[in-house]
Amino acid sequence: MSGWRERFDTGGREVARWFPGHMAKGRREVTGRRMHIPLSGRNPLLREALDIRPHLLVLNKMDLADLTHKSRILKCLEQQGLSHILFTDCLKDENIEKIVPLVTELVSNSQRYQRAENVEACMMVIGVPNVGKSSVINSLRRLHLRKGKASSVGAEPGITRAVLTKIQVCDRPLMFLLDTPGVLSPRIESVEIGLKLALCGAIRDHLVGEDVIADYLLYTLNRQQQFSYVERYGLASPCDEVETVLKGIALHLGKNRRVKVLTGTGDVTVMAPNYNAAAVDFIGSFRKGLLGKVMLD
Repeated sequence: MSGWRERFDTGGREVARWFPGHMAKGRREVTGRRMHIPLSGRNPLLREALDIRPHLLVLNKMDLADLTHKSRILKCLEQQGLSHILFTDCLKDENIEKIVPLVTELVSNSQRYQRAENVEACMMVIGVPNVGKSSVINSLRRLHLRKGKASSVGAEPGITRAVLTKIQVCDRPLMFLLDTPGVLSPRIESVEIGLKLALCGAIRDHLVGEDVIADYLLYTLNRQQQFSYVERYGLASPCDEVETVLKGIALHLGKNRRVKVLTGTGDVTVMAPNYNAAAVDFIGSFRKGLLGKVMLD
């Protein structure tokens, strides 16, 4: 197939209020605390909360990112005034060891935070849901303290629901870190931005719809010529029709469901492909990095 969709049809959908109560509570607590070295996400409300405080932008899950765009990403962020940026991968602890030295340098270069009585540093890690904030904390403790997990992690947003007490992540220098709930902007700019967030797991799937997320994923993979899904699910060829792809995935995985069919002689139960189960597997494979790396922005 040569002609892929040039744009994703949002079907007149409106962006729902994907801003649960614990996110609003978390944002109030974040902006109300004294943040010394926040690790910031790209939520504009959180950027406002940083004020003049020294901060480090950690772009986590680099194992899932297409780093051929790294220079363009850095240039774009630098144009926004960001100069302290670090790519990390908590699965391999890659670049995690650079966080404490960078944070220490930022604090030492800030006269505002140079206090003789300060014997410790306290950071706050903030950002949108499911970007690996808790994983960063656990990686720091593992590297510097040889300690186990102190903060819960999970594959879906909303695991951390409140600002926690201080968690020690290093002893030399003495450094603590506060975990926070992921916070989305109360007003997502467009449906497509919302779909990008949902595809990356920042919004719970059922709020958007697994079928819609799967369709947007298929649209994105095809536009970027990433056809590994064809081999993974034993499909005949790339396809731009999500129902056809999900049917093929369901058949390949043996995912079926019972459906009642009304006939002239009564109800008959038949087996039909489970499209929702196929969509869940399709989305999950993408988030695990099994369908290739794409650039969403």
